[in-house]
Amino acid sequence: MIIVHHLNNSRSQRILWFLEELGVPYQVLRYQRDKTTMLAPPELKKIHPLGKSPVVVDGDLTLAESGAIIEYLQEAYDAQGLFTPTDFHARQEYRYWLHYAEGSLMPLLVMKLVFSRLGHPPIPWVIRPVAGAIGKGVQKEYLDKQIATHRDYLEQHLNKSTWFVGNEFSAADIQMSFPVEALAGRGGLDGCPKLQGYLQRIHARPAYQRALEQGGPFSVLG
Repeated sequence: MIIVHHLNNSRSQRILWFLEELGVPYQVLRYQRDKTTMLAPPELKKIHPLGKSPVVVDGDLTLAESGAIIEYLQEAYDAQGLFTPTDFHARQEYRYWLHYAEGSLMPLLVMKLVFSRLGHPPIPWVIRPVAGAIGKGVQKEYLDKQIATHRDYLEQHLNKSTWFVGNEFSAADIQMSFPVEALAGRGGLDGCPKLQGYLQRIHARPAYQRALEQGGPFSVLG
């Protein structure tokens, strides 16, 4: 049976969701973030040297990185090809969104999270005012502008189709769910009805809701 090493409020939530969509039996081992640092606990390093989540164990295979895990689960357990396009050009677009989610969008959102906390503990109190001012400046002059460009790009893309790869739900939508949730939490989706609709559709999927039951309360760190 597949074992999912699941960290609360993390990318591993979408792995639980994909397993629910696939109908594959699995076991969840839960880990909690440190309440002060919000970092993963050291116990995860016993599973994978980087101490990150998600990590899945399937037999003698231990695999990290949510995009790689999604590709593995699709190849190993989606024999009917329900969650990946069969058309050649659609499959290239599918592959693009699998990589775009973590390669282009999430680094900006992670940077925004880091810079938004520069004026708070564990930064030493004596330098918090300066650090906070630097963080706000970087966000205003660089990160917010870049994030807005990506948000507009996604909104325009979804203006052409229901899902990220045409009008059929695919594993690319599962991969893209986390950065879109992060966009909503860290910048808001005002004026983006297509992205708001996308979130409403994924939240309404029974498999998404079952995954929440398995993984526990979920919110992207703001």
